[in-house]
Amino acid sequence: MTVVERREIALVDLLDRLLAGGVVITGDVTLRIADVDLVRIDLNALISSVNESVPSPFELSAEEW
Repeated sequence: MTVVERREIALVDLLDRLLAGGVVITGDVTLRIADVDLVRIDLNALISSVNESVPSPFELSAEEW
């Protein structure tokens, strides 16, 4: 075993690293019966942390009102 294989990372540390950099999740799900598409779901998600140095994209500034 190498040093990398023996290294243990806690789930909290892994989530912290992922949220600090951001994660993009994409996927497609299709429910079919007898070759007929009944339901199709397209998933596009961006998961990231927001702090004081990085403003939230959902808050409007006073100039934008």
